[in-house]
Amino acid sequence: MRKSDSYASIFDPITNAAEKAANLHTRSELLQKISEIVHESGWEEADAARHCGISQPRMDDLLRGRVSHFSLDALVNIATALGLRVHVELGPA
Repeated sequence: MRKSDSYASIFDPITNAAEKAANLHTRSELLQKISEIVHESGWEEADAARHCGISQPRMDDLLRGRVSHFSLDALVNIATALGLRVHVELGPA
C-alpha cells in the first residue's frame, strides 16, 4: 500500500470485492457487539456459550474476534439467542 492510498473501510484492502468487504465489515460489527454484551454480562466462557446456543470452543473464537469463523447468519442466530433483534440499516456506499 502506498502512502497515498486511502480506503473507506479497513476491510477494503483485504479484499478487492466490495460485496465481500461489506459482509466482513457487517460481521465484524455484529461480532464486536455480541462480545461486548457477553463481557458486560460477566459470564464465564462456558456460561456465555450456553446463553448464545453455541459450543465453548465457538465462544472462544467469538471472544477472540475470529470473524472469519462466523457467517452473518450464525451471528444473527447468536444475537437472537441472547434475546436481541438485529436491525439492518442501508445507506449509500
